[in-house]
Amino acid sequence: MASVSEAAGARTELAGDLAIGVDTLSLLQEVTFVQYTKVILPLDQFVFWVRADLLSAAAIYNAALYNAVAYGQPPTLIAAAPTLIANGSLHWANAKRQDETETIAVNQVVFTSEVEITDLNAVGPHTIYIATLGAEGVRYAFSQRRSFYRQAMLYHYIGIALYPALASQIVDDVALFDSRQPVVSNSLPLWLALNSYQPIGGGLSLPTQLYPSFAVPDNLPAPYGVVHIDPEQTAALQPVPYLGRTLSHHQLMQDKVRVTLYGLRNADALGFLDAALGYMAETDNLGLMNGPAVRDAKRPQAEFSILAMEKTIDFEVSYDQATARNVARQLITSAIPTYLPQPTAYAA
Repeated sequence: MASVSEAAGARTELAGDLAIGVDTLSLLQEVTFVQYTKVILPLDQFVFWVRADLLSAAAIYNAALYNAVAYGQPPTLIAAAPTLIANGSLHWANAKRQDETETIAVNQVVFTSEVEITDLNAVGPHTIYIATLGAEGVRYAFSQRRSFYRQAMLYHYIGIALYPALASQIVDDVALFDSRQPVVSNSLPLWLALNSYQPIGGGLSLPTQLYPSFAVPDNLPAPYGVVHIDPEQTAALQPVPYLGRTLSHHQLMQDKVRVTLYGLRNADALGFLDAALGYMAETDNLGLMNGPAVRDAKRPQAEFSILAMEKTIDFEVSYDQATARNVARQLITSAIPTYLPQPTAYAA
């Protein structure tokens, strides 16, 4: 007689028939997934995904913020397999989309597997698996799993293929990867420099870590802060940039910035504002153009009948784009080098 655990994991008659159908439709298809590791530029926290077999064991440092890793701390090794082969049926559909800046085919991919692909869920926020679709070379990853019925024992993984405009963020050749220049052109590097800023004379320090908007780590618990710079509000205060003797670019700019704080009470939120104002006064990296104030926001979750501890602060600041670039360079010279191309094997 089967045990309780064996009975729970055994396939039902329905599941057996569906499995035969999947094998018939897919012709026992195999899909190979390649592991990629998150690499974050320390200067502006821009995210790239680099093939894991091109990185050293210390590459996980690049998934951390500047100064978040202690000197001499051993690296966290990447335990997941560099490649993953899964059996199942692959379906895709595409639709043409025409926007202001691109005309592309949006490919939606559905991968049906007879077994749960645990590696796709167990790799954590610093690793993903990417597969390539046929001779077209379309790369895709999965963002969700849904439509699972235990009686059917089929697992459906759904994702969207990589958009051409974002293909530069997937790195297959480290020699072509430039980690010395910031990506963003606004004041974001100046705000992220607050994370490592030490006040002169023992002034107020930042009570929490800042992250760029749309780049907050997965499921990050509070407290933390998010810097959002409205791209529509970035403007030049100096109509024509000044070019130095070495063609260095200098231009006085203006940004409207919203900092959203989670998990901070009133005293800590006010302390954040005081620390930011002190940083502006001591460094002259940012010029203040408005009177910022801490505001309470309302973010509910009906399932628990609670409100988040959320506060917002709006800043209007001026800055020199060359200053932003110089601060980014300072971060680069202090960052831990964490990637290493593999040696080239030459034929005899």
